[in-house]
Amino acid sequence: MSKIEVGILGATGMVGQHFIKFLEGHPLFELAWLGASERSAGKRYTEAAKWHLGGSAPESAARLTVSDSKPGNAPKLVFSAMDASVATEIEQAFAAAGHMVVSNSKNHRMDHDVPLIVPEINADHLKLIAGQQAGRGWKGAVVTNPNCSTIVLTMALAPLVQFGITKVVTTTLQAVSGAGYPGVPSMDILGNVIPYIGGEEEKIQEETQKILGTFAGNHIAPLAAKVSAHCNRVAVIDGHTVTVSVEFSSQPTEADLRNAFETFQGVPQQRKLPSAPKFPVQYLAEQDRPQPRKDVERERGMVTFVGRLRKCPVFDWKFVALGHNTVRGAAGAAVLNAELIHSEGLLG
Repeated sequence: MSKIEVGILGATGMVGQHFIKFLEGHPLFELAWLGASERSAGKRYTEAAKWHLGGSAPESAARLTVSDSKPGNAPKLVFSAMDASVATEIEQAFAAAGHMVVSNSKNHRMDHDVPLIVPEINADHLKLIAGQQAGRGWKGAVVTNPNCSTIVLTMALAPLVQFGITKVVTTTLQAVSGAGYPGVPSMDILGNVIPYIGGEEEKIQEETQKILGTFAGNHIAPLAAKVSAHCNRVAVIDGHTVTVSVEFSSQPTEADLRNAFETFQGVPQQRKLPSAPKFPVQYLAEQDRPQPRKDVERERGMVTFVGRLRKCPVFDWKFVALGHNTVRGAAGAAVLNAELIHSEGLLG
């Protein structure tokens, strides 16, 4: 079976490079087009971009000439790693021209007609695409994946929704790679914690309610639970850690919660999508896990690791979760979304 050609918008940046790396050897998708700014257009990829990841740029990208970020000769399926400052108009132009834009950018996440997808949790939210196309007159569509910390949090919460989540308080410890390259200056972050990441707390709170919400015809009815987030940048390269306290309307036991974490699966597992781990949430019983250094690269960075489940004297239960912010929190999330879109027959 021939592979589906795909493109990447914002291919020269850090997230774009993670897309290139994650797509290397993919069984369904073949990288065929790279888009970037006008100053990069017309150059070989290796001339236009300095490769910041390990090793050298994969041959699948190195052989390609970078194009301007305009629709026309790009494949139908395009991943967007564009900076938020330019993503809105460019992504809309591609969708209007008939492209399926799977975006890592924040710009369209909270639009009422745009799916904000974590495939294990809310695959049915793809139903918004029909209304998006009808309402905007687009031949294509925009589908988004969440903020990197939101993915870690919602993957940990999704198995617990069955117990009636009413309140969530979370604190994030976010890796410097989440700030892009070159990231946070070393004199600011080494030996330090920065207790502010602009816009991050609002994104986590709003996106969590949308992702865990219910498809309601032409919009998503958000989860009624209250969500409060504190966000911190820490001196870790990769891996966002979140501490979570949860209040429930029911009274689940520790055994109930452990079983929910350990058995959780969704549509990607049922359909055996290529990038989907068999169990997307894994519970670690050791009292000092999960840890970024020991756990974040396991399972290709596509699993959310949970640990330290214990009673909370303020709410009901509390725990720690960890996820790879540039894989499951960015490129890997978007690729899994594209696999889901393909499995739904939405690529034509």
